[in-house]
Amino acid sequence: MDEAPRFLTTAEVATLLRVRERKVYDLAAAGGIPCRRLTGKLLFPREEIELWLEGTAPGPLPEIVAGSHDPLLEWALRESACGLATAFDGSLDGLERLAAREAALAGCHVFEPETGDWNLGHVAARLGQAPVVVAEWARRQQGVLLAPGLGAQVRSLADLAGRRVVRRQPSSGAGMLLDHLIAEAGGGAPAFTPDLARTETEAATAVLSGAAEAAPGLGALAAQFRLDFLPTAVERFDLVVDRRCWFEPPFQRLLAFCRSPGFAARAESFGGYDVSGLGTIRHNGP
Repeated sequence: MDEAPRFLTTAEVATLLRVRERKVYDLAAAGGIPCRRLTGKLLFPREEIELWLEGTAPGPLPEIVAGSHDPLLEWALRESACGLATAFDGSLDGLERLAAREAALAGCHVFEPETGDWNLGHVAARLGQAPVVVAEWARRQQGVLLAPGLGAQVRSLADLAGRRVVRRQPSSGAGMLLDHLIAEAGGGAPAFTPDLARTETEAATAVLSGAAEAAPGLGALAAQFRLDFLPTAVERFDLVVDRRCWFEPPFQRLLAFCRSPGFAARAESFGGYDVSGLGTIRHNGP
């Protein structure tokens, strides 16, 4: 016997609900029924439709991008006019918000020493079999932002010993990477400042203002703020996206914008970004 299809057509849903197809289109347009939009065609996940009929289907996710702050992503969200809001507070916070259905997607760049890979182990551990897609956003030059002129004295992570370094929040991929690399290098500990820098911009501002001598951050921000820079790793920044939201207009508008010449030019002007792999699927949940 043939396996039942995972997705239903508009006509099949209309027959199931005993309504006209026009009513199904109206429900989909109003967000009142689980559906996906693909190349202008509506598809309806059978399992979600059955849960929806039983009254147990989850409601729509808020159109929020959580997780780690990325300057290029923040710019693209604004310039694309996709309508997605932001709640950046670190990679692990983004995964928590996705698991709690408080966001539609999250940026993530967590190094996993056991495998030498990025993000996927943490996605599996926190989201399990959730229907999420992990897609590459960019490769970024990660490192340590240094006060102007300090680069001549800080040539390795061991040279950060005793230096005033602003700490990132515990859920930050940049902070976790720096802690791992310092421990691996075996040098003395920095003198971490009591204040936290929750975004890449806050980290750069803390160093530029003199509140700290150094901070984990991106090469792109070092160039923008005219700071010295100690490179440590080329990291992979991924977007973890609820599969339903992948096909919705806001995220599709963002993807379309990211295929434009203007986006490519902006990424090049930032420096420290490689977007040649943008959109590469790293994981596609069940």
